[in-house]
Amino acid sequence: MTDYLPSYVEGAWWTPATTAAATEVRDASTGEIVTRVSTDGLDLGSALEYARTVGQTSLRALTFHQRAVLLKQFALALTERKDELYALSARTGATKADSWVDIDGGIGVLFSYSGKGRRELPNSTVHVDGPVEPLSKDGTFLGRHVYTTLPGAAVQINAFNFPVWGSLEKLAPAFLAGMPTLVKPATPTGYLAEAMVRILVESGLLPEGSLQLVSGSVPTLFEHLRLGDIVGFTGSASTAESLKAHPAVQTGGVRFTAETDSINASVLGTDAVAGTPEFDAYVRQLVSEMTTKAGQKCTAIRRAIVPTASADAVVDAVRARIAEKTVLGDPRAEGVTMGPLASTAQRDEVLRQVRVLQDAGGRLVVGSTDAPEVRLADGGTGTSEKGAFVAPVLLRFDDPQTDAVHAVEAFGPVASLLTYDTTADAAALVGRGGGSLVTSIATHDPVQAVDLATRIAPFNGRMLLLDRDDARSSTGHGSPLPNLVHGGPGRAGGGEELGGIRAVLHHMQRTAVQGSPQMLTALTGIWHAGAAAHSEGRHPFRKSLAELRIGDQIASASREVTLDDIETFAHFTGDTFYAHMNEEAAAANPFFPGRVAHGYLLVSWAAGLFVDPEPGPVLANYGLENLRFVTPVSPGDRIRVELTAKQITPRETDEYGEVRWDAVIRNQDDETVATYDVLTLVTKEPLAAPVPA
Repeated sequence: MTDYLPSYVEGAWWTPATTAAATEVRDASTGEIVTRVSTDGLDLGSALEYARTVGQTSLRALTFHQRAVLLKQFALALTERKDELYALSARTGATKADSWVDIDGGIGVLFSYSGKGRRELPNSTVHVDGPVEPLSKDGTFLGRHVYTTLPGAAVQINAFNFPVWGSLEKLAPAFLAGMPTLVKPATPTGYLAEAMVRILVESGLLPEGSLQLVSGSVPTLFEHLRLGDIVGFTGSASTAESLKAHPAVQTGGVRFTAETDSINASVLGTDAVAGTPEFDAYVRQLVSEMTTKAGQKCTAIRRAIVPTASADAVVDAVRARIAEKTVLGDPRAEGVTMGPLASTAQRDEVLRQVRVLQDAGGRLVVGSTDAPEVRLADGGTGTSEKGAFVAPVLLRFDDPQTDAVHAVEAFGPVASLLTYDTTADAAALVGRGGGSLVTSIATHDPVQAVDLATRIAPFNGRMLLLDRDDARSSTGHGSPLPNLVHGGPGRAGGGEELGGIRAVLHHMQRTAVQGSPQMLTALTGIWHAGAAAHSEGRHPFRKSLAELRIGDQIASASREVTLDDIETFAHFTGDTFYAHMNEEAAAANPFFPGRVAHGYLLVSWAAGLFVDPEPGPVLANYGLENLRFVTPVSPGDRIRVELTAKQITPRETDEYGEVRWDAVIRNQDDETVATYDVLTLVTKEPLAAPVPA
């Protein structure tokens, strides 16, 4: 694989016409040339315009659910060919376990967003945020917040450490939001991202213009960005700051989100002494974070903050575990558990940063900065100047207030040990990092955990509370999950990647819309009280999704509630709460005029008033939401119900869909008794007539 690595732009593969500016990319273990990379002659402006026009058109034609289904299909396509990705991943220095985190982790993000998109978003192109805001007394003027897709391109600048996961964790929410993506992977491992994109292209699943790849540098990229575009950056804090200062971001309206390096911490509680499950879990996690991906993780533990009394025990335990569990070498060699860094340039930078930490007072207590002996691909051992190998290193600082340890990150298998005496001291040390992606706390003492967590939460995007109860099931300090926020304040960039549907909404514009119920119904696809409602002879439960329309309604007859009804329901259900059974006690209650009907009696009767009992398109009632009891119902009152088709959501992969009905129970004085949403599952097409026996 020594040809020039292609880009995929404007629906075709592109390679440079001239190669004078090409960068050589080498195998992290052997130094052999893998490929050459150049963007000389690539028209970035044209690629972005292709995304804004062709890509936007193809994605806007799809609903959230249709995009979600495609994400699952992308995941399946990558799963079928992931062995190809694993083989290439080894050349980046990743072990099989490292590759699993990157490749299977990225595929897992696609699966996760596919499921969340179909469960949590409507089967439309507009997402409603929050409840209706009444803006007039008569209900003719309402307000609503809606999210719509940004009209530009999602530019994703990724780091070298996770070429697959880093690309897919940004692609998934952008694609689900309806934004076309232009991926710019880091050069040292960009060939793995290119292989992933190639699989997706060859699958034939990609909507036209929805995904482009630029292999190589993009020095003029920001000159082509404009309002409606968004940049998602992962990399160093210094690079993020320089990009954020560009006029396109400062005054041009381009959204810029960053997830950057951070000096993450892990705190050992004072109760977690040697011999406790928490101590053991802490050491296992620390060593794992130092050695997984050779410590090249933005979430890796950089500061191990431990009680003074436990410091020596932690050092001894870390040293022993590294000696027992870590085999450094070429990932293709049998038994290797930790590979090299991504490049020799990265190796040299890590060693330089270690020297900075040493000069600031850090003492090497585990490991060495000398060229390590490693296991080679042929099974032998030796040192390799061409390989980017660095042994795991733990430094200890006698003065935990040393500025450098809270500011300098050696982005490799390196951590520093700091000591504290009180939880307030530990929390202050965490805060010295200036904002982190994650901090973990190992303690079995809830009081200590709460004290630390409430102090350090403002400095972190995520926290892990680690103890004996979750140590086996925990995904670990350094594992971002697609349903939780990944990002952090301050030095960590201030952005939020992943985070479930929150990440999707980063790629959309929230707009306050004011208008009549009819107009808001048309815009949102959700019926609003006051909009047109349709009552006709045919019961709406007799209609399939193909026939049902928003606003279809049934207004029931009324039914009287008697004292016998209330008592029968009370004895039958066992709900003999005094408000239903004791006139004097009920009348003393500030909410009731005397004995009143059970709320659940009213809801049950309402179902009897509106339901159509015969088999038909309605398959099941699977829930009520937003139930509120507004006005008490006394013996002798009469109730009736209006049921209106509020929202219709076909399921893309099933022969049925969900119908949300607006239910309002009223009394004889037209006062609202209760409001709620009824959820039913309804067939997409009319059911065939039953065959007579």
